[in-house]
Amino acid sequence: PSVTTLNSRRFTNKLALLLYLVHKVAAIALVCFLIFKGIQGLIDGSNPAKRKEERVLRYLLPQVEAASLLSITLAFAWQKALREWPQIMVYFILWCTFFMSLSAGILLICFQKPATDGVGVCFIAFAIGNGLYACWVSQRVGFCYKVLLKSLEPVDKFRDLNQPAYWMLGAGFLWMSLWILAVVGALNFYYPALVIIALLLSLCWTTEVMRNVVNLTVSRVIALYYLRGMQSNTQFCFQRALTRNLGSACLGSLFVPAIEAMRIIARGLNLLEGEDEFMFSCAHCCLNVMQSIFRYGNGWAYVQIAAYGKGFVRASQDTWALFEREEMEPIVDSDMMSAICFLTGVCSGSICVIVVAAWTAKVHQPFTATISLLAFFIGYLMTRIAMALPHACVSCYYVCYAEDPKNRLFDKTIKERLELIKAGRDVVVPTPRVPRRFTR
Repeated sequence: PSVTTLNSRRFTNKLALLLYLVHKVAAIALVCFLIFKGIQGLIDGSNPAKRKEERVLRYLLPQVEAASLLSITLAFAWQKALREWPQIMVYFILWCTFFMSLSAGILLICFQKPATDGVGVCFIAFAIGNGLYACWVSQRVGFCYKVLLKSLEPVDKFRDLNQPAYWMLGAGFLWMSLWILAVVGALNFYYPALVIIALLLSLCWTTEVMRNVVNLTVSRVIALYYLRGMQSNTQFCFQRALTRNLGSACLGSLFVPAIEAMRIIARGLNLLEGEDEFMFSCAHCCLNVMQSIFRYGNGWAYVQIAAYGKGFVRASQDTWALFEREEMEPIVDSDMMSAICFLTGVCSGSICVIVVAAWTAKVHQPFTATISLLAFFIGYLMTRIAMALPHACVSCYYVCYAEDPKNRLFDKTIKERLELIKAGRDVVVPTPRVPRRFTR
């Protein structure tokens, strides 16, 4: 049976927590060792990698630090703007990401180098997909704005709700600075390419955990406000997210991004419905897997993890059961908030690419493609940490409504849309589970 106490003191997903802590200790040890190797290589005059390390320190480190600071500035600018002007910003984010990613791609192609051409083509391809998505979801923007506006109302009651994001971004900046020094040291070690890939994967998991710590903190504060009318202490919720619920943040950080990617693939496969049977035979298996994945792992689970101290899988099951009970699956399937937060990260990354690529092309053009990719990842990861606040607020609005639809803090926004969907007068784009023709 599910645990429903609001004061659970047990640690959730202990195995995932142990794995993350072991990984973090190993990552810190590796970073310290590589920094030592980098310093050793710079001191040793006979080291063949010395010149390469000096070039990296001179022509790569300043741009990376600038990209980190720029991304933090952009992260809070996006969040502040989204809270102040939600209706305008939903449209602005959709189309600004299109123009920024397109501009970054065109700029990189203008350098006329094979590496920059390849990266530039990827940006342009994404921009085209982004533009098509913006046209596709235009009918859903109105409802997204209404939910966002309503879900952000409790934020003003908690003046320190942004502090966890400040702490996580500060920690992220410090870790990023050490991380880039470790990359320099990797040039003076065996198999530098493999070591750098390992460092990059570790960085992605670490920043994703930081984002979900902010998500859990905000989710507990807002969920307790909706469910019990409580004015929770943000610092206490932050400490709880960093201790008792950290295992769930670690586990979710591994699987939720993959689940979201599979969700996009599932929607793409759904477009094939009606084509020949042979092309769609493999999709049957994939979408059956999707049916189980959405029940046992989804991003909505963080609300119940934060509120009730449940494990990630149990929280996912209980949350999806609530959506099914209230017949809200079409609404949550077509929710745009995850996409909006993703696109703000891409937009920040593209802006960082434009600034850093132009700078690097002037001082040391051979590094342009490498620094552009690095700047994009930094801009994306940092922005996602700050955007955890509005994302958590929207998640709490949906999950807490599903748990108690009669709560006086909720209006008729969701209820009216459910009625429109049932009457066939509203547009939804559900994530498919299994195509109808395979269930006959």
